[in-house]
Amino acid sequence: MFNGLSAFPLTPMDGESVDLNALGRVVNRAAEAGADSLGVLGSTGNYAYLSRDERRAVLETAVEAADGVPVLAGVGAVRTRDVLVFAGDARSAGASALLLAPVSYQKLSEEEVFGLFGTVAAESDLPIVVYDNPGTTGFTFSDDLHARIASIPGIASIKIPPPVPGEVATRVSKLKAGLPAETTLGISGDWVAAEALLAGCNVWYSVIAGVLPRQARALVDHALAGRSDLALSASAELEPIWSLFRTYGSLRVTAALAEDLGVVPSSALPLPLRGLDSEGREKVAEAIRQSGVEA
Repeated sequence: MFNGLSAFPLTPMDGESVDLNALGRVVNRAAEAGADSLGVLGSTGNYAYLSRDERRAVLETAVEAADGVPVLAGVGAVRTRDVLVFAGDARSAGASALLLAPVSYQKLSEEEVFGLFGTVAAESDLPIVVYDNPGTTGFTFSDDLHARIASIPGIASIKIPPPVPGEVATRVSKLKAGLPAETTLGISGDWVAAEALLAGCNVWYSVIAGVLPRQARALVDHALAGRSDLALSASAELEPIWSLFRTYGSLRVTAALAEDLGVVPSSALPLPLRGLDSEGREKVAEAIRQSGVEA
C-alpha cells in the first residue's frame, strides 16, 4: 500500500454535515479504478476541520466503501494526546495505516517533531506515513530529520511536497539515499508526479486521483513501467488543471472539478473555507474542456 497510486479523496459536505453517502461513492470509485491505497482525511479530506465523531464516521464509511483497498487514515492534531486518540479510532475503524502531519499552532522544533513520531509509533501498531506538508503545517523537514524519523520502527513511507522545478530527480535521489531501504518515498504536488516517479519515487500520493482515478492510474502505470514518454505525455494532458493547482491551490480546484464533473453533488468544503469565485470556476470549466477529461 506504500507503492503505486494512493488516491486522496475529498470529504464532501452537505451544509455543515459530512455527506457520507457521497464520500462512499467517491472512495469506491477510486478503489474500483485501481488505486493501491486511499489517503482518507488528508489535507484534501479536510481532516483539521472535522470533529472526532466526524473523522470516525468518515473512516468507517471509507473502509467499507474501499472494499479491501487499504485506507491510510489522517490523524494529525495539535496535541499528541489527540493524535493518539485519533490513531486508536483509525485502528478500530479498520484503517491499514496512519498518515501523520506535524500540525501545530506554535512553531515546532525538530526535536518536538521527532518526539511526536516516536511517541505515535510506539503507541500504535499501524505503519505510519510521514506527511511533509509545509504549506499547511508551517514546518519544513530537513533531510536529516527525515532520515532520523525513518529509522523509527513503524515508519513506512515519507510523503514529500513538490521539489523545485528542474531539481526533481536530484531531490528524489538525495532523499532516498538517506532512507532505510524498506522506507518508500512518495510524491505529492501532482504536476511533478510523473517526473518524480520516473526518478525513483515509489508512490504518488495523489489529489487528482480522488476525482480522476482512471487518468491517475494510467500515468502511474506508464511511469512505473519506465514508459517515460507516455507518462510525461499523460501528465502534459492535464497541464491546464496543474496550472490551476499552482495558481489557486489543489484543494479548491479539486473541489470545483468534482462538482463540475458530477463526482460530488454539492460543495466539498467546510466553512469558513469557500470555493473558487466565478472567474476561477470559469477557468476550471475551461481546463476540463482543454484536458478532455471525463468523470
